[in-house]
Amino acid sequence: MKIILLTHQRELDRKSNTGQLVIDVLGFAASRIIWDRVNPDGALLSLIQQAKVGLLFPELESSEKGEGGQPRQVCIGENNKAALAEFEHLVIIDATWQEARKIYNRSAYLHSLTKVNLSHSIKSSFRLRRNQIDGGLCTAECVGLLLAYAGQAPLADELMTHWGTFNLEGRNNKA
Repeated sequence: MKIILLTHQRELDRKSNTGQLVIDVLGFAASRIIWDRVNPDGALLSLIQQAKVGLLFPELESSEKGEGGQPRQVCIGENNKAALAEFEHLVIIDATWQEARKIYNRSAYLHSLTKVNLSHSIKSSFRLRRNQIDGGLCTAECVGLLLAYAGQAPLADELMTHWGTFNLEGRNNKA
C-alpha cells in the first residue's frame, strides 16, 4: 500500500506539518502531490482511473453516501484490518481540518473514491496545532495507525518514534 499525501500549499511552510515526516520515514512508500483546485494532478487522476485507490476521510454523512443509500466507505479497525488489502494506494489530505474539508468539497474526483475511515480509540496527542476536531488525528498519527493495521509494525513504530520527537520539538526543533 502506497500513501499519497494530497497537500495544501500552505502546509509546506508550516512547522507543524507532519506530512513531511511521513515522506521522510516512508521513502518510496509515500509521495506528495500539491493540491490545485483548478488543475488537478494528471498523474493522480490517471492513477484513480487505473488502480484501487481509497481516500482516508472521516465517516460520510448519510447525504454523501452512494447510489441506493449504499455507503461508499469502509471502516478500518482492529477487527477488519484485512479490508486494507483492497487498496493499492491511499490518498490522505494533508492540511488543517478546515482546509481538508474545502479540498474534498472542491475536488469532484475525490468524491468517487471509496472513503476509508479509521476505527480507533486513540486520543490525538498532537500539540503543535489548535482547534483539532474531536477524535481527529494528525497526518502522521493516521499513517502510523494505517501501517500498524496493515501489519507493518516496525515501520509504524519508526514513524511514531520520529513523530513523538517532532511533536515535542516541531520541525527544525522549533514549535
